[in-house]
Amino acid sequence: MDHRNHSSVTEFILSGLTELPELQLPLFLLFLGIYMVTVAGNLGMITLIGLSSHLHTPMYYFLSSLSFTDLCQSTVVTPRMLVNFVTEKNFISYTECMTQLYFFIVFTVAESHMLAAMAYDRYVAICNPLLYNVIMSYRICFRLTAGVYTLGITGSTIHTGFMLKLFFCKTNVVNHYFCDLFPLLQLSCSSIYINELLVLGLSAFNILTPALTILASYSFIISSILHIRSTEGRSKAFSTCSSHVSAVTIFYGSVAFMYLQPSNVSSMDQGKVSSVFYTTIVPMLNPMIYSLRNKGVKFALKKILESRVCS
Repeated sequence: MDHRNHSSVTEFILSGLTELPELQLPLFLLFLGIYMVTVAGNLGMITLIGLSSHLHTPMYYFLSSLSFTDLCQSTVVTPRMLVNFVTEKNFISYTECMTQLYFFIVFTVAESHMLAAMAYDRYVAICNPLLYNVIMSYRICFRLTAGVYTLGITGSTIHTGFMLKLFFCKTNVVNHYFCDLFPLLQLSCSSIYINELLVLGLSAFNILTPALTILASYSFIISSILHIRSTEGRSKAFSTCSSHVSAVTIFYGSVAFMYLQPSNVSSMDQGKVSSVFYTTIVPMLNPMIYSLRNKGVKFALKKILESRVCS
């Protein structure tokens, strides 16, 4: 589809997080550090799981997939944000903007459903431990992961396809630090009624459906844990799930705040802060949450470090 038939705008200007000059350098250094930690943490998690044979289980398969999604999502957004801190005006072409929008939606939707798949995995492990290896076979794990990315690609194709049909003739300044749905819709001279319906409808599906799946899974998990007689058994079961609950709370809270409401200027300014959480903070925190509170990951890391020292 030739975008020139639908827009007189050939490039956009990303306004960034703030226009205050005194904050540009500190924010650049802060987010550069966050991005470096994100890349190191998620690549490290993927490598660790790949090298440790005892981590080749469904739980860690989903965890490595989550790390891949976090790494990609952060890489789609953060480098462009860093450019905005060191340039007077952060120009982005129409094609680059639509490409960023497409991949951002793919990985955001994928992460939402990946967290639901991980909750289902924990439900099976705790509520049906004897059938765990049968239910969560490699084939099922692969199908769940493929389904997660299929939902991401489908949702992104729909959103981006309808965005390409809009005519942009107003100001080309995007009130955000990356090309997101609501900030771009504000610049359209065409009717955005269908686009807003799609945003609210698909966002509700991609947030509420996995959220309800997670809620149902943990309802059964809590019920099962309460029936465990030994204190040690209950503690072990709770610790297995606590990392996932922490990641879920941060991610869904910030995403729901951004997308499950109508677009307007004030909410866009608030949305920038919310977006920082699920585009930069969450991808950085997830490896820390799952490594610091997971005995399997800590044991694997210790074993690899000891083998390196001995060699």
